[in-house]
Amino acid sequence: MAPVWWSPGFAMVVVEVAATAAFALSGVLAAARQRMDAVGVVTVAGLTAFGGGTLRDVLLDRRPFFWVERAEYLWMVLALGVASMVFLRSHHFKLTERAMQWPDALGLGLFAASGTQVALAASMPAVVAALMGVVTAVFGGVLRDMVCNEVPAAFRDHRPYALCAVAGATTVVGLTHLAIDPMWAFCLGALVATGLRGLALAFNWQLKPWRHDEASTRDV
Repeated sequence: MAPVWWSPGFAMVVVEVAATAAFALSGVLAAARQRMDAVGVVTVAGLTAFGGGTLRDVLLDRRPFFWVERAEYLWMVLALGVASMVFLRSHHFKLTERAMQWPDALGLGLFAASGTQVALAASMPAVVAALMGVVTAVFGGVLRDMVCNEVPAAFRDHRPYALCAVAGATTVVGLTHLAIDPMWAFCLGALVATGLRGLALAFNWQLKPWRHDEASTRDV
């Protein structure tokens, strides 16, 4: 008989904690590059980790916010920010950013799937539920880059990111409407988003940027 702690619910909590930590650390790195002080570092880490889920909860009029329900996440982000400022040095950034791509892909899938299920539980239409999944997965990083005065990486990286979240969220919606068990819908949706992002990183898939032909522009 498997031990009590070895359960789907426990596994979800472990993955959620890992994904939240990954998103928070990406915020720490972004703030450190901007030479922010301790308050700035912790604030940007929190925005990155909690921004997408908070916006989803605001749009769905859901109270309390998810991080209020699990206040231990606040302590985790605070501890991560402080530890990073103590131990990280500039020569660690490149290695850390490269290593963070894979936990970030995991977080993308997890939050896309969980955000979609939260919206479905609130009886939202399918398209709204999928959009809430994408918001949950992507908007924290958008807030991070905006606060750091950068064009959000989700819009300029050219490697599929938001589209991976769309695929995962759509998978959750489709499986739910087929009456598939919610746990399986969650896992498969997260797998689709994470898998696609992983393939994009591994094979350097690129979305073509919009090219503006200045020669064809005419003054009115």
